[in-house]
Amino acid sequence: MQINDLHLFVRVADCGSIAAAAVELDISAAAASAALKRLEKQLNSLLFIRTTRSLRLTAEGEHYLIHCREALAQLQLGQQALLTEKGKISGQLNISVSSDFGRNVFLPWLDNFLLQYPDLTIQLHIGDNLSHFQHDKIDMALRYGVPPDSSQVAFNICHTQRVLCASSAYIQHHGEPKSPAELAQHNCLIYKVDERNYDLWTLINEQQSFKIRVSGDRSSNDADVTRRWAVSGQGIVFKSALDVVDDLNSGRLQQILVGYTSEAMPLNLICAGRQHVSPAMLLMRDKLRQHCQQLQQAVAI
Repeated sequence: MQINDLHLFVRVADCGSIAAAAVELDISAAAASAALKRLEKQLNSLLFIRTTRSLRLTAEGEHYLIHCREALAQLQLGQQALLTEKGKISGQLNISVSSDFGRNVFLPWLDNFLLQYPDLTIQLHIGDNLSHFQHDKIDMALRYGVPPDSSQVAFNICHTQRVLCASSAYIQHHGEPKSPAELAQHNCLIYKVDERNYDLWTLINEQQSFKIRVSGDRSSNDADVTRRWAVSGQGIVFKSALDVVDDLNSGRLQQILVGYTSEAMPLNLICAGRQHVSPAMLLMRDKLRQHCQQLQQAVAI
C-alpha cells in the first residue's frame, strides 16, 4: 500500500472532488483516479460512490477515513520525532491567532523564533473567530479562554487578566473614573464577536466584583482596533494585560482604576486532537510560555 495513495484518499474526501485533489497534489486527474482504484482494490472495498456529477464517501470509506487520518498523523509525528532527535525542527505549521495578541505579541516574537529554526515555515491566520481546524487546514490556534470543543487538546501558555486602560490625552480631556460605576459616564470602546457586543464588563478587586454595562460611540469586531482607538485617545478599553504590555511600558496607555481587573483567563494553544500534536508545536508551546512569562514580569498588574 502506497502512502501517496492514502494522502490522495484523504484529500479527495476533504475536497469532494478527484480533480480538485489532483490539482492540490500536482498530479493528473487520471493518475488520481487510478490511485483510488488501486487503493480500493487493495482494501477490497468501495470507498467512494461516483456519479457524473458528484462523489461521496461510502460507509466503508467514512470508517476507513478516520483510521487513515490517524495513521498519516502518526507517521508525520514519527518523522518529526526523528528530526527533533537530530536537532532539526522543520515542516509547516498553520497557525490561527487572535487579532490583538497576534499583531502585538506573537508577530514580533515569531520573527526571532523563525531565525532560530529556519527549516520551519509558518502560515499565519489572524482573526478573532476560532478557525475550523479541518476546513481551514489549521494545525494550532492561540486563543484566550476554554476551548468550546472538549475533544480538542489545549496546552496552557499562561493566565492573564484584563485591565482598564486609556491614553493620557483621554484622561486629561475627560477625567479619570474613580469607581467602576463611573465607567457608565465614559466613552468605552467595545469589542464584538459574531455581531454580539461585549459591553458588560466584570471587574473584581480584593473584596467584591462589579458588573458594569458600558457604552460608547464605536465598536469593532477586531480587538486590535479597539486598542488602537484607545491609544489615539478615543476612549477606555478593557484589554488583556498581555496585549497592552508595550503600550503601558511606553506610556501610550495608562492603567486606570488600578486594583480592578478581570478574573484570570487562560491563554491556550489549541489543536484538533492528540494525534495532531507535533514536536514543532510542542517547541512553540514551550518557547511561548517563556516569552509570555517575561512579558508579565515586565509590567506589574
